[in-house]
Amino acid sequence: MSDQNSTPTELWVERTGTRRYTGRSSRGAEVLIGSDGVEGVFTPGELLKIALAACSGMSSDFPLSRRLGDDYDATIKVSGAADRDNEVYPHLEEEMILDLSELDADAQQRLLALVERSVDKVCTVGRTLKAGTKVTLTITADS
Repeated sequence: MSDQNSTPTELWVERTGTRRYTGRSSRGAEVLIGSDGVEGVFTPGELLKIALAACSGMSSDFPLSRRLGDDYDATIKVSGAADRDNEVYPHLEEEMILDLSELDADAQQRLLALVERSVDKVCTVGRTLKAGTKVTLTITADS
């Protein structure tokens, strides 16, 4: 959990070329962003999907590591085509792939139910997407 008194991480993007940006954080992280078809970059929509998958993975990490051990493997695939007429993603699908072979069928079902509850309860990205959110844009002229 983050410290409530800590300084929030600053996030921004800088234009690096035609339809190319670098996303940055005050913690030193970087991600390359650009148009579909440009090698070595994520599109903004891909980043949205990755954020959702990562949030689901992180939200389920505690119950899964407690039951499967700290070194368990997980892959969360995420997909969803854009509706270009309305410029929205009407449906995003996630698939969490886990090796549960060491658990009996009942234990598997109990763990999967716990994982679903954990993701539904604490995945901020998923909860925000499901609820919708208000977005505001302020444009400032640099003098």
